[in-house]
Amino acid sequence: MEVTVYKSSGEKTGKKVKLADEIFAIEPNDHAIYLDIKQYLANQRQGTHKSKERAEIKGSTRKIKRQKGTGTARAGSIKSPIFRGGGRIFGPRPRNYGFKLNKKLKTLARKSALAYKSREEGIMVLEDFSFETPKTKDYLKLLSSLELQDKKTLLVLPQSDRNVILSSRNLPKAKVTTVDTLHTYDLLHADSLLISESSVEKIENLLK
Repeated sequence: MEVTVYKSSGEKTGKKVKLADEIFAIEPNDHAIYLDIKQYLANQRQGTHKSKERAEIKGSTRKIKRQKGTGTARAGSIKSPIFRGGGRIFGPRPRNYGFKLNKKLKTLARKSALAYKSREEGIMVLEDFSFETPKTKDYLKLLSSLELQDKKTLLVLPQSDRNVILSSRNLPKAKVTTVDTLHTYDLLHADSLLISESSVEKIENLLK
């Protein structure tokens, strides 16, 4: 499939770039997408939750009442979980929520996300550009010229560009990433995918 290449000013360059069908036109695999996003969200969790159990509660260890004759259940410690202020039974402990996924499955998930974006006509290819200085106004002007100022956008660059990244950082609906860090979650979260012209070949080489 072929798509038109646009300038950063919003005008057409007259050029077209061919997107590989084996990446942008495959039958999407929803389960691969689900697993990849599930892993991404699991990795965002800190897993630092912790509650104290009875052995970790500060308090006296004396027997609080006699064993028999009280008419109630026996109790040996004020730190027992059945008392207010006692330890918690089977409380949460620090843990890592991450899990392993095969590289081929993650590649399939990214291909599937790109295929969905292609079906929805949510992909625009931009001529390579750069900013002389970091200015949010310049990036906002870029989005306005493409009529995307009110949409969630993801710009994919071939390599990190400090000025472009800093220019987009204050815009809540705009995100800039590189080919190497392109992820399924970011692809599906954006309404429109902006790919710089030199990034197309890199994406195809990465996902083949």
